[in-house]
Amino acid sequence: MGYQIQFPDEPQITGSYKRKPNYFTTPFGFGPGDLPVEKGRYRIIWSKACPWATRQLIVRSLLGLEDAISVGTVDPVRPPPYVDSRGERTNWAFTLDEGGVDPVLKIKYLSDIYLAADPEYEGRFTVPAVIDVTQRKVVNTDYFNMSYYWETVWKGFHKKGAPDLFPEHLREDILALNETIYYEVNNGVYKAGFAETQEAYGDACEKVFNRLDILEERLGKSRYLFGDSITDSDIRLYVTLARFDAAYYNCFRVNRRRLRDYPHLWAYARDLYSIPAFSENTDFDHIKIHYHLCCDKGNVYHLIPKGPDNSDWNTEGIYAAARRGA
Repeated sequence: MGYQIQFPDEPQITGSYKRKPNYFTTPFGFGPGDLPVEKGRYRIIWSKACPWATRQLIVRSLLGLEDAISVGTVDPVRPPPYVDSRGERTNWAFTLDEGGVDPVLKIKYLSDIYLAADPEYEGRFTVPAVIDVTQRKVVNTDYFNMSYYWETVWKGFHKKGAPDLFPEHLREDILALNETIYYEVNNGVYKAGFAETQEAYGDACEKVFNRLDILEERLGKSRYLFGDSITDSDIRLYVTLARFDAAYYNCFRVNRRRLRDYPHLWAYARDLYSIPAFSENTDFDHIKIHYHLCCDKGNVYHLIPKGPDNSDWNTEGIYAAARRGA
């Protein structure tokens, strides 16, 4: 589809982290070969810790797609690697459900539904994963483009008065900003956290804070990234900001400044958090558990930090009081 972005390879510094491409990328749509847009046919599997998956749940809530697309939730801690003839791969488990089984898919591990789609699949078992319930297989894991589908071709199932998160007149600008946010912020923190040389870490860290400085200035002049209305770009930025102090600052060593040290970004993030679609899909406990137990290789005693105190997310940002009429 015209709004999809397929990223070229990033220039690589020795020791830098490179995210692997998605495998299941068939788009939703109305043309030959597209995934059919059909209420009740699909289930999103997510981890509350995962920023890419959280973005889909926020969009789903804002647009009112709860009755059209169901949701399954995995444990924030991945169990010991799943072992098969192709070797060891980390997995996600449905331990939060009764009996450790997803109530719709009737599976214990996300790998079960991946291998049902392709028995020869050799990649990682990732979230978000869109499952075709009627065929019992993974059909889309394209986390970058996924929200665009909910915002466009799924419009027939949006609730009355749903926000236009991807307006036609802003699409080129949103796509351009989203690419920058992805490279320098969303994935930038991972490139810092998983770097294997000082040079790679330093380069990634520099890009993250340079971009946050630019966004801080931008949000000093604008309520949201594109004026007074929330767009897809705001959701992409928010999911990283929500994890910044609780996980990325310490676990990934992006510690030049905290989110709380940016007056405009911090107020902006709290203003978004005051909206139920954001706060109800943000779980700080899951975030801390996952990153510190699954991503921090130096945490040999499996300790979960007590801080930060996230109660201050409930203090109003610049615009929250105005929105509620105070």
